[in-house]
Amino acid sequence: MRIKICGITTKEDAMAAVAAGADAIGVISHSAESRRNLPDYRVKEIFSAVGSDAICAIVTHTTDPDELRAVCALRPDEIQMSHPFPRTMVPSSIHVVRVVSPGMVVPDDCDAVIVDASMGKGKQYDFEYSCSVRQTATVPVYLAGGLTPENVGTAVRAIHPDGVDVATGVERSAGVKDHAKIRTFIRAVREAEVFGEKC
Repeated sequence: MRIKICGITTKEDAMAAVAAGADAIGVISHSAESRRNLPDYRVKEIFSAVGSDAICAIVTHTTDPDELRAVCALRPDEIQMSHPFPRTMVPSSIHVVRVVSPGMVVPDDCDAVIVDASMGKGKQYDFEYSCSVRQTATVPVYLAGGLTPENVGTAVRAIHPDGVDVATGVERSAGVKDHAKIRTFIRAVREAEVFGEKC
């Protein structure tokens, strides 16, 4: 199961996440409304520090095609986007993860979907919708929204997603990660992933 620590804002937090066993780190880019939004040079610094030790993902909420091109120019391994840009706008070498939330039809023009109505606000995921996506999607399904070290094990055992994504649940404040919480979160996922069945 893939674990992504998202909303990373410093090299130190990125390296701590990788050292704790995270499979991917996520940064917010070209999303001015986010408290964790980073300028391009900071994104490059973090990706350079991580190198090939983990998947480097950019999360963007932009609706501007030029900004999406700027995101692509940062050469992430993966782009998670909430706007329905055509898949052809992203180079084939970059994986596309589309954000879905209750009421949305699951798209198939992507490499994975993430169930996330929270978008970094700590709002709890919708259990029934998450199960529905898990049952019908033809691509990997990642779960986000209100996950914490205390509840992620229950979510993994109940929904059995292909991956989990956390930002707020492992922070001391917006954009400032708590390294102990990251370790506890990852340990809870690893302990839970061998149990449960897909809903």
